[in-house]
Parts: sequence; C-alpha cells; structure tokens
Amino acid sequence: MSDIPVFSGKIKIGKVYNIAIVVSAFNSMITDSLLNGAIGVLSSHGIEAPNCEVYKVPGAFEIPVTCKRIFSGKNIDGIIALGAVIRGETPHFDFVAGECASGVQKVSLEFGKPVSFGVLTTDNVDQALNRAGLKYGNKGADVAGALLQLLYMYDEASI
Repeated sequence: MSDIPVFSGKIKIGKVYNIAIVVSAFNSMITDSLLNGAIGVLSSHGIEAPNCEVYKVPGAFEIPVTCKRIFSGKNIDGIIALGAVIRGETPHFDFVAGECASGVQKVSLEFGKPVSFGVLTTDNVDQALNRAGLKYGNKGADVAGALLQLLYMYDEASI
C-alpha cells in the first residue's frame, strides 16, 4: 500500500497561476463579499494582477458562456464562478441554478480545466449572507482554495 502514490495538492511556494473570476452582479450585496473572499485567498498565495482578472456578468445564467469565452481566448489555468441564486415565488430559481451548474460543468469538461463552483443556491437572503461571510465562512474563499488545491494537485501529479 505504501508504494501507491497519493496526490492531494501540496502548495507550491512561488507557483503563480492565471486565474479568472466570473462573478454575477445580481445580488451584489452577497456576490461582492464572495468576490472579496476569493481575492483574499488568491492574494495570500501570491496571485494578484496581472495573473488574476475579474469579469462581472449580469446574472448567474451568463456565467457559463463567459467561462467558455475566457478559456477560448485567454491563457487561463482555472476559473472561479461566483453568484447567488435565491429562491423566490416562481420556478425561475430552478432554471437559473440548474442551467448555471450544468453549463459550468460542461465548460470545465470541454476545456479540461477546472471551474470552481461558488454559486450559492439558497432559500432566502439570510442563508446567502451567512455563506458569504457572516456565519458559515465565506464560500468565495472556500472555492478559491479548492481551485488552487486542484491546480497544485495537477502539477504534483503531472496531469
């Protein structure tokens, strides 16, 4: 068992990746906090401008196509997708949240590059605020860390 290599994404000091953040402007009270959390984690790993770019899109539905255009036209190692889709009185929530998640996954698979999914899908504003830094940590920071761990693992495993 000890001969089996295990790759877990060890931090590579000094390794800088090109990262894009695609963030929904809708529910900006929440998404701005997610964005700040993500930028804080990237910055703590030495990833800042010009190696980090932020793209603000109108809503979560526009995140997948923007991710696709970024991967198609830029030298980007990974993308952080951030948004907040909050359930309302109509089924609109189900369509936007589901299509956003599905679209992001398709883009990631198509390009073979990671898109870390930080689009909150909550029943109300309080739940979203709690996940954007008030009570349960900052999911923007969490998904930024997850993206970096994955990129480090890819390098560690040479895949």
